[in-house]
Amino acid sequence: MSAVLGPERPQVVSHVQQALSYTVFDCKWVPRSARLMCLGSAARGTGVIQLYELHGARLEMLREIEKPKPIKCGTFGATSLQQRYLATGDFDGNLNIWNLEAPEIPVYSVKGHKEIINSIDGVGGLGIGEGAPEIVTGSRDGTVKVWDPRQNDIPVANMEPVQGESKRDCWTVAFGNAYNQEERVVCAGYDNGDIKLFDLKTMSLRWETNIKNGVCSVEFDRKDINMNKLVATSLEGKFHVFDMRTQHPAKGFASVSEKAQKSTIWQVRHLPQNRDIFMTSGGSGSLHLWKYEYPAQRSKKDSEGSEMGVAGSLSLLQNVTLSTQPISSLDWSPDKKGLCVCGAFDQTVRVLIVTKLNKI
Repeated sequence: MSAVLGPERPQVVSHVQQALSYTVFDCKWVPRSARLMCLGSAARGTGVIQLYELHGARLEMLREIEKPKPIKCGTFGATSLQQRYLATGDFDGNLNIWNLEAPEIPVYSVKGHKEIINSIDGVGGLGIGEGAPEIVTGSRDGTVKVWDPRQNDIPVANMEPVQGESKRDCWTVAFGNAYNQEERVVCAGYDNGDIKLFDLKTMSLRWETNIKNGVCSVEFDRKDINMNKLVATSLEGKFHVFDMRTQHPAKGFASVSEKAQKSTIWQVRHLPQNRDIFMTSGGSGSLHLWKYEYPAQRSKKDSEGSEMGVAGSLSLLQNVTLSTQPISSLDWSPDKKGLCVCGAFDQTVRVLIVTKLNKI
């Protein structure tokens, strides 16, 4: 790992801080707006959805909606830019889709899982990714399910443990490879360190590995291109970057790993305007900004003549500690480069500005 120093180094500036009266589990920018959502759990055990608008150096709350169950995660990814519907997963295993203009009753609702939905992702909406608008959910019940909101109640794909295999808590899910109408994959990370890559075109397990620690977050650098890179973060402060362009028949994908800190790396999020820059958020209340450098050649032939990938290297652009509590959620603005929101367990949401991203 190398660190980028000097005057061109990006700075992570805390622009606005907003104290919350509840535990925030996820925060998301509303596409094509200066608005953001905070999702979480009130002290009395109900769910909270809050909508804020950024006005200069302050956040104005536009709406607060209470729901019966605490809300763990959300995505706008399977909806059009015109609708901007929010899909959420809650502690009771429910997948709901909300029209934020009329949020009293969900526009789609299904009891997706027997236990909490830990993670959710969407693709095919927002102009990102070819193919159907789909939502993937990962749950403590050990299953990963893909939903098409145009079809009632039944998932279009269900990845669950085979008979005799023990049930593992799925902590994180992400779509990728959605570069045409047919291709699409889901990556899932589990509490025992397993990472599984499901091919939705062939409905088969395409690849699996184990990083020896609970997998807190996985994300492709882009959902709507041929698989390029995947970052997986772990419970013990380590993260791995896999080069997904070349899959070796025996060794799988080349990867580089980095021990960022001693505590859990809760999230990874790639900069929407530059897929080689990403931010990780930590259990120590810190954020780390990274850049991936490609090797001179991304693949080479092994002794058998099979193509195998070559991993690149990582440089740390900046790190900053913002909170005494874990930063559990993170989201870049898709519209304004360097604008970011994060939620922490100190019951605070912070809007950040990351400078000089066009200089690196």
